[in-house]
Amino acid sequence: MKLNIRYEDEYLICAVKPAGMPVQGDKSNDVDLVTEIKEYLYEKTASDDEPYAALINRLDRPVGGLTLFAKDEKTAARMTDLLTDGGIDKYYQAIVTGEIPEESGEIVDYIVRDPKTNMSKIVDSGAKGAKKAVLSYELIDEFETDDGILGLLLIHLITGRHHQIRAQLSHIGCGIYGDVKYNPKFRGKKGGKAIGLYSTRLEFDHPVTGEHIKIKQEPEGEAFAVIDLEQEY
Repeated sequence: MKLNIRYEDEYLICAVKPAGMPVQGDKSNDVDLVTEIKEYLYEKTASDDEPYAALINRLDRPVGGLTLFAKDEKTAARMTDLLTDGGIDKYYQAIVTGEIPEESGEIVDYIVRDPKTNMSKIVDSGAKGAKKAVLSYELIDEFETDDGILGLLLIHLITGRHHQIRAQLSHIGCGIYGDVKYNPKFRGKKGGKAIGLYSTRLEFDHPVTGEHIKIKQEPEGEAFAVIDLEQEY
């Protein structure tokens, strides 16, 4: 696999994770992005030591897009603090089915993860283990397709809960295209390896240099082939 590196310096590296690839090794034993990053750094540095690559933003397996790593422990700690404090702006593009309630807005929910099903559900704020989940969205375009009218959203993920975007959009009746876990239109169907959700932009102030970093990547993959992506956002 040839890595698509979108940003790299002495401290950080950002690569595109293809939809369907696990970000870390799992029981499937499929090729994962962490291993690919480490192999890339090993070949580049020609060092006998195992390269350090700490994952900063985690993507679900069926989600593609920008994935950020720190190259050393100190930078990893700084980036983790930055992420916790909301200092990394994460933007996604999403293809959704169903009617969008408003062309733009903010969605605030409370989420609980069910480890037995590896799914998250929307609950009341007082529910045991509930965590606040916030995102904002903007409707970019709508498309008439063989699968009905689909919407293209630009999403700013403000918190980073388990399966947050997928669960919240499904809860308002606008599930992600191809999502067999959360979208009732696809539930029970084969597939789910690639869905219409893509990490397209990361913005943050570099923890070492102080430079404002903006990394962008346009969506790619079969889930996004159902619409005509001609504009950049």
